[in-house]
Amino acid sequence: MTRHDHAARGVAGPLIEGPRWYRTRIRMFGPVLALIPMGALGAASWLILRVGSGRTSGILGLVTGVAAAPGLLVVGAPFAEQESYPLGVLASVPLWLVLGLLAGRRATRTAIASWRDYWREMTFLTLAVMLGAIGALVAATLALGETLVR
Repeated sequence: MTRHDHAARGVAGPLIEGPRWYRTRIRMFGPVLALIPMGALGAASWLILRVGSGRTSGILGLVTGVAAAPGLLVVGAPFAEQESYPLGVLASVPLWLVLGLLAGRRATRTAIASWRDYWREMTFLTLAVMLGAIGALVAATLALGETLVR
């Protein structure tokens, strides 16, 4: 019996796309969706560093790259060898997956949750990580007394 047949006979069919459905989707796909904006920001950073050759493009590329992949700080960017940068980017993936999971859980605390709730939670977490990464770059610059980009 199809959904239309249930409605015609006055019998309620299974609820599709209800509150539980949305909660499940947000919790299931939230971690993966968290990688998309950071991947785009990382790609923009890589493009800025490849196309530009000045001080402004260097600083912008460094800041956006570290904001998208905080694991770069762990491997010593911008002072380390560039061969270790892919490892830093890969180290950032679990961080964003965990933050996406956390945002999904926080967004679905209430009975009715939407993707808007997820992206609001993810935005707050993302801004916190980005500010921390940029703060670490500033602290490294001050502590070492060197300019990050020449």
